[in-house]
Order: sequence, then structure tokens, then C-alpha cells
Amino acid sequence: MDQNLVKRINELAKKAKSPEGLTEQEREEQKQLRQAYLKQFRAGFQAQLDNIVLMDENGNKRPLRKKPYNGLKKH
Repeated sequence: MDQNLVKRINELAKKAKSPEGLTEQEREEQKQLRQAYLKQFRAGFQAQLDNIVLMDENGNKRPLRKKPYNGLKKH
């Protein structure tokens, strides 16, 4: 994760809480930086999930697979 990206996001968040607030350009920059951060985070998390191997009781190894989405279940 790019530390400069996180540093700038935090700077803008701090300024947003101050009395002066953010300019329109800074709000747009903050939005773009947050999207870039989430993209990097998701890619890193997916890479971790892709490297997980499950072992059953017989010692057979298989990769972790994504479960199919069945929608929200209502009770």
C-alpha cells in the first residue's frame, strides 16, 4: 500500500473536519484517492484469498473457492 496515498487521504480528512473545510477540488481529490485506496486494498485482499489452501481430513489440498451468491435470505 502506498504510504503517500494514505498520508494524503488522512490530511484531507483532517482538513475536512476543520472549520475551513475542503474546496470542491479537494473533495474530488479525496474521492479519487479513496477509490484508489479501496482498489489497492481489494486487490491485496484477493491475492491473500487466492493463496489460501484448504486441507481435508485425508490430507488432500484444494484451493479456497468462492461460494455462489444466493441472494439475501429472509426469515
